[in-house]
Amino acid sequence: MAYSLFSRAAQPVATYEQSPQFAGGKFRNAAPRHALGALKMLQVMWRFATGKPDDSVPRQPVPVYAVMRSDLLAAPDLSLWRLGHSTLLFKINGQFWLTDPVFSERASPFQFMGPKRFHAPPITIEELPPITGVILSHDHYDHLDYAAIQKLAPKVAHFITPLGVGDRLIGWGVPAAKVQQFDWWQGTTVAGLQLVATPAQHFSGRGLQDGNSTLWASWVLIAGQGADPIRIFFSGDTGYFDGFKAIGERFGPFDLTLIETGAYNADWPDIHMHPEESLQAHLDVKGRHLFPIHNGTFDLSLHPWVEPFERITALAAAAQVPLVAPIMGERLDVRAPALSTHWWRKVEPQAAASTLADRSAALAPQPEAY
Repeated sequence: MAYSLFSRAAQPVATYEQSPQFAGGKFRNAAPRHALGALKMLQVMWRFATGKPDDSVPRQPVPVYAVMRSDLLAAPDLSLWRLGHSTLLFKINGQFWLTDPVFSERASPFQFMGPKRFHAPPITIEELPPITGVILSHDHYDHLDYAAIQKLAPKVAHFITPLGVGDRLIGWGVPAAKVQQFDWWQGTTVAGLQLVATPAQHFSGRGLQDGNSTLWASWVLIAGQGADPIRIFFSGDTGYFDGFKAIGERFGPFDLTLIETGAYNADWPDIHMHPEESLQAHLDVKGRHLFPIHNGTFDLSLHPWVEPFERITALAAAAQVPLVAPIMGERLDVRAPALSTHWWRKVEPQAAASTLADRSAALAPQPEAY
């Protein structure tokens, strides 16, 4: 069963032994990941179960712009819509692309428990036009949605994944001919869009027996040929690490970076970034416009719902980095994205937002701090 906590990764269509990231039957980070330990893990789980602060969820409904298929078809090329969390829809070269599509009510193996959406998706899968490609960063439930994949598979031409994640899709019934999977620094070109899997610092697994049996990755997207192509960086899930500098050296500068900024905590510093690190990652890859993602849709940590928005806003302002943070469903022009309008301040009291902004300004590091 796809939702079983005891599921194993699908049998690979090819061996992974040639990957530098694969050893002892598991994928690994370039540097060892800090382990919480059994006692610490139990403490964290207890805090999640009994100590969730009231402000970890929005006090008012999260605004959403409804998106219709006709809107997508009429939109100009190089348009981008945020559908929630890390799910983004691109229109590039007249083709549509999705990242980490999650449309289910909960980011969980069960639809009766686990993190529940704060807002509905701006568009349903049924309303989407044909999708040229789905780009996946890793196999966690808030990034790889079994129900969504089942609905999307008939209308998607290509699934682009890190090693092993493609084998999961094939095990779920996605035709193998639609699946391409890559190690770090490998990639392909589809419909004029160049895609390269790049390093990330994270982990994988969907059950109790399949930890790190698939790889995780960030992605570089390059649209257009010649001297001035559009370059986009999608971080997926990751802690801060020196790999960002290597990505920037190889593929930067980027017109737009889609950087994870949310679900962070001091207890897991090397698998999710604090906002200060998200800003530094943006600078490392040589980004221009910063688009913080992995926030606003699910309650996956203990920080206030609004905190990622306010902290990254203050930090970006201090560093003179243009910040892009659209309402869910709002269309952006990738070439000249509209700057943030701080829409979340209509959801949360202004006093709370101001307090968090002051805190962020006090915590803002110098670029060389990381």
